[in-house]
Amino acid sequence: MKKILFAGLLLSAGVLSAQTAQTTKDHNFSVENNIVKATYYYDNGNVKQEGFYKDGKLHGSWTAYNEDGTKQSMGEYANGKKTGKWFFWTGVVLNEVDFADSRVAEVKKWSHDAVVVNK
Repeated sequence: MKKILFAGLLLSAGVLSAQTAQTTKDHNFSVENNIVKATYYYDNGNVKQEGFYKDGKLHGSWTAYNEDGTKQSMGEYANGKKTGKWFFWTGVVLNEVDFADSRVAEVKKWSHDAVVVNK
């Protein structure tokens, strides 16, 4: 009986610790709505990347930052594959890349001087 009680306590402790956030100096993982939110950090403490995992694969929005905190890229994953529009910032140029099944379908370059008009 003592062995069963002890095993139950160990199992409970494991379940409780698995549901809390795991944080280290270079990353943080937490569970939100049955998916894992991951945040990775530079040595200076600024966020390097943040996004989500589902069933061990990249899934949902993902954003990467430069070490100075400026945005580097953002887009969406679906079951580990890049999908839809992704945006990549390089200096004054913004590259808009359309992905289909993790393959590049189209690339557009936008300069800092570009004017966007809504119709």
